[in-house]
Amino acid sequence: MDKEKTELYTDYLICNQGLATATSLSAMLDGDISHDQITRHMSARLYTSKDLWVDVKPIVRQIEKEDACLIFDDTVQEKASTDENEIMC
Repeated sequence: MDKEKTELYTDYLICNQGLATATSLSAMLDGDISHDQITRHMSARLYTSKDLWVDVKPIVRQIEKEDACLIFDDTVQEKASTDENEIMC
């Protein structure tokens, strides 16, 4: 269930057009998972690049080619509800 919660939360962040909170995710799920469960799960540990590699490695190996490259883009997509500041500009 832990991986499911992580995937659920990341999918929620990707598709959300407004303020993203654990409370609103819980409400979207009709309370099936409480906002406390989501918050505890996401703050239980520090996620690293190793975690990402473990998730994507099987897919990368399936499509791996000698002349290919893997690009990670950490661009933050602008949302209508986001104001520009020193961190996000």
